[in-house]
Amino acid sequence: MSRALLAFLLTISVSLSAVAIAPIEKQTEQTALFREILDRLATRHYRGQDINDDLSQRYLSTYIEMLDPLKSYFLQSDIEEFNQWSTKLDDLARRGDVAPGFVMFNRLRDRLLEQLQANIALLESDYEFDYSVDETLVLDGEERQWMLTESEQRDYWRKRIKDSMIRLLLNDKEPVKARELLVKRFSNQITQMEQRDSQDVFQLYANALASLYDPHTSYFSPRTTENFQINMSLSLEGIGAELRTEEEYTKVARVIPGGPADLQGILKASDKIIAVAQGDEELVDVIGWRIDDVVELIRGAKDSTVRLELIEGGSDSADSTKVIAIVRDKVKLEEKSAQSKIININQNGTDLKLGVIDIPAFYMDFEAYRKRDPEYKSTTRDVYKLLSELREEQVDGIVLDLRNNGGGSLHEATMLTDLFIGTGPVVQIRNAYQQVSRDQRAMMRAAYNGPLLVMINRLSASASEIFAGALQDYGRAVVVGSQSFGKGTVQDVTGLSSGQLKLTVSKFYRVSGDSTQHRGVVPDIEFPSLYDKQEVGESQQDNALPWDNIHSVPFKPLAGVKQFVPLLDAEHKLRISQDPDFLHLVNTLELSNSWDADKAVSLNIEKRRARISDWDTQRFLLENKRRKLKGLELYADQKAWKNDNKDSDDDATDAESDNKTSDDAGTESEAQDHAKTDTAVAPTRSNDSLVTESKQGTKTEGDEEGLADDENIAETDPMLQEAGYILADQIRLQAKPASKQMIVRAEKVEK
Repeated sequence: MSRALLAFLLTISVSLSAVAIAPIEKQTEQTALFREILDRLATRHYRGQDINDDLSQRYLSTYIEMLDPLKSYFLQSDIEEFNQWSTKLDDLARRGDVAPGFVMFNRLRDRLLEQLQANIALLESDYEFDYSVDETLVLDGEERQWMLTESEQRDYWRKRIKDSMIRLLLNDKEPVKARELLVKRFSNQITQMEQRDSQDVFQLYANALASLYDPHTSYFSPRTTENFQINMSLSLEGIGAELRTEEEYTKVARVIPGGPADLQGILKASDKIIAVAQGDEELVDVIGWRIDDVVELIRGAKDSTVRLELIEGGSDSADSTKVIAIVRDKVKLEEKSAQSKIININQNGTDLKLGVIDIPAFYMDFEAYRKRDPEYKSTTRDVYKLLSELREEQVDGIVLDLRNNGGGSLHEATMLTDLFIGTGPVVQIRNAYQQVSRDQRAMMRAAYNGPLLVMINRLSASASEIFAGALQDYGRAVVVGSQSFGKGTVQDVTGLSSGQLKLTVSKFYRVSGDSTQHRGVVPDIEFPSLYDKQEVGESQQDNALPWDNIHSVPFKPLAGVKQFVPLLDAEHKLRISQDPDFLHLVNTLELSNSWDADKAVSLNIEKRRARISDWDTQRFLLENKRRKLKGLELYADQKAWKNDNKDSDDDATDAESDNKTSDDAGTESEAQDHAKTDTAVAPTRSNDSLVTESKQGTKTEGDEEGLADDENIAETDPMLQEAGYILADQIRLQAKPASKQMIVRAEKVEK
């Protein structure tokens, strides 16, 4: 750092430090409220914990991380000062004393406001960034230590500002406009921080404590409770996306199936929204904004248009953005319901017709059910109708697609299982007092006894895992895909004197006795995961409840398909080693996973530009490799490739494999500051959790539409195509014993 810059920053630091800011004060009633929260956690949460010095130390560490996850604002001296409470927060909590939470938050606010004002002063000065210098920036707070001095902190922020400038310049922003945009961004952050109040601080401090019990336990302040009730009312209109705050960004946690954004197909989970505009109006930069305010901007009247500027894929290393327009509407929940289509598979010269039932959620219109409406909507009723239609089409087997199904009604998971296994227990539930309930049982004869395959992925969670696990334990279906999310807990919401508390009260167990918590469902045949297991899943959540098991419950497994799994897996491995589309998917995932391996980002603009060019080149080469294997005409150059794919999401795996979603990964609609939906959904109480469901509709596709979907299935969804091949093998094996040739191939693959 040059002497001139150092002198400038020191001058700014001295002048800004003199600015007095009134601290946010705790409210008298918060003492009793905090004791109420602690009592509920201690007496009703599934995980019992001692309120002791160990909890105090973890509480302090968690709260500091919540306040400053990137280690951007606090100095080492601040942390040393805060350590005075390392063994005292437990004792203070018993008394309802929340003063330390306010002291630490006020310190953060002071540091943050001072730093952002310094950032603005730097950008408005005549200082010129040198983009040719070979220096780097480490963004991940876990890879850095707390900074020792203010000068060290200023230099770190100089690099962060330079990184932001590079991204804007690579996105064709003029240097002057880029500086103006960053000034506006920092000014917005100052405004948002100045709007924080006592309720915000208390909620954050209470949630730091709640999160020590498990990641699905949280306190809702009156403000977030009100927002939560609005979501339940089904009266809102918007784009249909669940949002959360991640660092300074508003991140798309989940695109709600059937909503306007989902039907448009451009907005993806893990995209970051950095600006919002109403219709043709000017984009408003929202980096650093409160999630409430971003949601309010995105919501709007039906048939109006909102424009969003996005960083795609959730990657901090993205140097380009795009602007999309979405027409607001009410979430068409009928589009969210189970749907079917037919795909044709030619296996060894034999044509098979397979039904595919996509189940995006386990939903039930509880209100209509309570009113005894004979036409009430539910997953089970809709799937039953689809099974009847597919039976009329004389399909040879059925694929149940549970990919991205975040769960929902436990009742529906049980009833849906009933359609396929006949009578028997489905799931066990153990409460905080270690009492086990086995009331969830299949009661009727199976509605479908034919060949069956279940697809899951990392975002299949909760009720999805109960269903898939039951069919796997009973030997009723082959389960294929990637290891599921691992959410095996049940939440309940209880009212408080002010706000609400959502806490985990029970745990799910399969009929085999294994918990679905943490481990999820391990498929019989594994596919490559679009989501990094080290980033997505219950096992990656802080303080997640562990996996364990209890006694199995008596049940009658079917002769079923378990005996065929080794042969099916061997055929699968042989086939994908030669399939151009599946190989392309695997290669693209490997490229994406390797691309983000660097812990530090270069601040040399030419190196960054070369990196982007190299990325495009690698993807171009992979696409031509796929086309060559398929005997298709190769693209002459990158321009031809990009022109041919500019309106499609041909390489959607880029964003998905880099998905860094956390918390519930779409398993439930959060009504707190870190996750909100912008549109009308109905979080409904069931034995499972708060889930997004209500007034579902069934959309059945006709024969021509279903067959049309099959035309490019190998390219658009190679995993579904491969699932179809596995089911075809299963049908052949169930019809007659495995051939010697098939057994030999299996033995070779195993070796």
